[in-house]
Amino acid sequence: MPILPFEPDCYPENLIDQEESLDSPWWLLYTKSRQEKAVIRKLREVGVPHYAPMIKQRFRSPAGRLRESFVPLFATYVFLRGDDQARYEAICTGSVLKASEILEVPDLLDDLRQIQSLIEMGVPLTVESRLEPGQKVRVKNGTFAGYEGTVIRRENESRLLVYVRFMQQGVSVKLEDCQVEKIV
Repeated sequence: MPILPFEPDCYPENLIDQEESLDSPWWLLYTKSRQEKAVIRKLREVGVPHYAPMIKQRFRSPAGRLRESFVPLFATYVFLRGDDQARYEAICTGSVLKASEILEVPDLLDDLRQIQSLIEMGVPLTVESRLEPGQKVRVKNGTFAGYEGTVIRRENESRLLVYVRFMQQGVSVKLEDCQVEKIV
């Protein structure tokens, strides 16, 4: 049973696929520790488009009960779409420490689409921080066919690394019986 029910992590729901998302300014908000949900609640109240990917996390309570919680995939980060007024609204929440403009919006949207799709699949994700881009690959078949990323080795298993280039952070998912091809 979840401690708190899932709250929407994207407002509006189809934000990443909207045409105006490609032409609008985007910001990466750096929040105070453990304040991501407070920021997105306040942004949703005032109608500011945002995305803060959330994943389900399971753990055992001290009494041994299985608990579920929804936690930010990227701790202390929220993506915001909007002009200076939207950025101002975010800063006025009192929980945002810094707002950085994202200049490569098409790349950001491609990365976020892949991250969102992996979350929707429900596959176990591992957060990977401070990544340096390596050889890019595309998965040719299997569950992850069409996904692009970097193949890495972690604990004797092959994983597909999908990252948000602007943040130098991402997630990895275990590759099983997939063929990859080099992207030139």
